Amino acid sequence: RSTPKPSSAASDVYKRQGEKMKIFLCKIVLVCTFILIKDINARPISYPGGWTLMQANDFSKHSFHLHYSPSIDYSIGYRAEYWREKEWQFHGLQLNYLIKRLNKPKSQTNFYLKNGIGLATSNYEAFENKFEPSLFTGILFDWEDRRFFTSYQNQANYASSIDKFFSQQFRIGVAPYLAEYGYLHTWIMLQANHMPGSRKNLTFTPMLRVFKGDYLAEFGLNNYKDFMFNFIKRF
Repeated sequence: RSTPKPSSAASDVYKRQGEKMKIFLCKIVLVCTFILIKDINARPISYPGGWTLMQANDFSKHSFHLHYSPSIDYSIGYRAEYWREKEWQFHGLQLNYLIKRLNKPKSQTNFYLKNGIGLATSNYEAFENKFEPSLFTGILFDWEDRRFFTSYQNQANYASSIDKFFSQQFRIGVAPYLAEYGYLHTWIMLQANHMPGSRKNLTFTPMLRVFKGDYLAEFGLNNYKDFMFNFIKRF
């Protein structure tokens, strides 16, 4: 009966150690990749099974949006809006759908479709407790890495007699410093809004975005001296 050569046994030990080291390194790479991807995102994003609360105030409207994400592809939730110029409200359901996401080693691109359906109500001018069906649709595109951010979105609203309009928004931003995961992140941005038919049809808003963990806040003042404040909480 022959016995294995010492050199062969040592070689097997070295192979097993090498395989364990490869597995360990793969785990480290996966963890670092997860942290990097979370750092790239300059805003809270709902994860499968997660809820997000979004509240916004600007020159055109006040809004509240609470949505649930069954998967990474879409979210559905309740949306309420108060449009300041024509003093009307919207209450209904909003569905966001992720059409395409491109993850690069140092950047991310997202393309969303947004749809909403519900009721519009108004007491503005000739209206007296007016209720009617209302819907909206629009797209959202954004690209960002750890230093730069840009986005574009539009929305077409339709409420037969209360209000009908098209609006669009563009943002560019830069991070003055690169924070590590879990620390406070800051972005300096410029937002442009275009609403044909509105008294303030073109506005520019220098703004500051800060976020840490599951909280995000935005502050700004536009060229008409209207204050903007947005808040997002993911849970």
